[in-house]
Amino acid sequence: MKIGGLPEELFEELDKSTTHVKVTTERRKFGKFVTIVELSDKGNNIDRIAKELKKKLACGGAVKENRIELQGNHLDKIKKVLVQMGYAEDQIELP
Repeated sequence: MKIGGLPEELFEELDKSTTHVKVTTERRKFGKFVTIVELSDKGNNIDRIAKELKKKLACGGAVKENRIELQGNHLDKIKKVLVQMGYAEDQIELP
């Protein structure tokens, strides 16, 4: 659907550049790591973003409580992947 004559994809790209992304890791039972991605803008299609992250990082994961949980520790790769997806590098917060 077009808004004001402009393609909807344009607005999605603008949202990505202003969305604050917080990335953390948690240690779960049996010593397994989980990478957690939280987006400040809840308007994003979180299921589509999770699917793309899982594909690019070759891992499993789920969307729970409006955050993306990826299996494994991906702190070393996730910033590069998020920048490739269109998120602003200065808006990505890593520990």
